Amino acid sequence: MSAVAATAEDRDAVRVPVRRLTVLYDAECSLCRFVRDWLVRQPQLVPLELVPAGSEAARERFPGLDHRSTLEEITVVGDAGQVYRGAAAWIVTLWALREHRPLAHRLSTPSGARLAKGAVLAAAKWRGAQWPSGARWGGQAYPRREGWAYDPRDGWHYMPPGCADGSCSTH
Repeated sequence: MSAVAATAEDRDAVRVPVRRLTVLYDAECSLCRFVRDWLVRQPQLVPLELVPAGSEAARERFPGLDHRSTLEEITVVGDAGQVYRGAAAWIVTLWALREHRPLAHRLSTPSGARLAKGAVLAAAKWRGAQWPSGARWGGQAYPRREGWAYDPRDGWHYMPPGCADGSCSTH
């Protein structure tokens, strides 16, 4: 996988075997939930753990990760600290599946990578079409339970959960 961005804790991702992968998915996206459900039914050569992106569990496991970006783009983290995003994340996830490893090898070639990138862009376009009407960017990129809301007229607004009356405690 040449399109791999490694974290600071990376243990030489090129030579360290991957024994487990954590797939961070948007739990509020119906397509993402469908793919998650499909992944858990597939025979796995490398165990996949599926964790909601931006969740407390994801933040505890990967404190150095940009969790906002994991809600916008599929992110997979290897047990040795490797971080895969976008098309590389899809390819490494397919690589972990017994019946789809040959496809992952084909997609890891230069021409296959273009096809994988096209699939990721198509999924992103579909997700974008699911956003509230008029929203061009943002839509459901951040879970509402975290206090973020997007208004296409004037952008993002933050109201911490439970603070509707303005009586939130500060940390």
